[in-house]
Amino acid sequence: MNVDERRAKIIEMLNQKKRLDIENLTDFFDVSTMTIRRDLTQLEKDGEIIRTHGGAVTTDSEKEETPYIQKESANKEEKKIIASKAAGLVHPHATIILDSGTTTLELAKCLKEKENLRIITNDILIAAELLYSPVDVIVAGGELQRDVGAMFGTYTQDLIASLHVDQFFLGAHSVDTAGVTAPTLEKARIKQLMMESASKTWLLADSSKFGQKSFAHVSPLNKLDGIISDDGLRNTESIDLYHENVMLADGKGGWEDEDWNDSR
Repeated sequence: MNVDERRAKIIEMLNQKKRLDIENLTDFFDVSTMTIRRDLTQLEKDGEIIRTHGGAVTTDSEKEETPYIQKESANKEEKKIIASKAAGLVHPHATIILDSGTTTLELAKCLKEKENLRIITNDILIAAELLYSPVDVIVAGGELQRDVGAMFGTYTQDLIASLHVDQFFLGAHSVDTAGVTAPTLEKARIKQLMMESASKTWLLADSSKFGQKSFAHVSPLNKLDGIISDDGLRNTESIDLYHENVMLADGKGGWEDEDWNDSR
């Protein structure tokens, strides 16, 4: 099989499976990893595929950035319950990072009356929610992402990289069994820096985010301390593949209540 035939076969396989891993492709074609990487790089240049961490997906399978006004009204009750559960993990005198997003905004609302708490965020809407709160707030400023409310860029990254915090509550644009992904490389890098700055990372994501992929890889699931989602995740066929520590918003899931309390 020549190069053109192999690349045509990769496109055919992707159209059937929507996602392929480099390891599987090297086994299937009996070629080196470097050969497959060159194939995927060229196919992406040709606009046939989108490269992901460790593989590739079809061009129509990526979930794009959603404006805040659309995200704010989606799955609102689920986000409130997830946030209420997450708030129980925040202990007195903690320093935490809240990622940008509507679920973490709901968590900020749950925490706004707490004293002796410090919150760092790159979300101007979260900062505004805490404006009249006793919580100490640090805004990781930078360039404002219009229609979304997130701050990004060098200033944001430099501040986050200089911190050490107790907990990071990670918002997710998309999650599948390969990990958490974000719409842009810059946004993914900020999330990674937040994870590196924190002793523990909890993913907050309603069930609609699962089984989705975005362009830039953030983290594999095994780097998370746990996932908090809603009961809709129970209906997914692969719930057991997401993480050993999954807490559903109805109080059922991978942890018993006493284990959940001990994790605090």
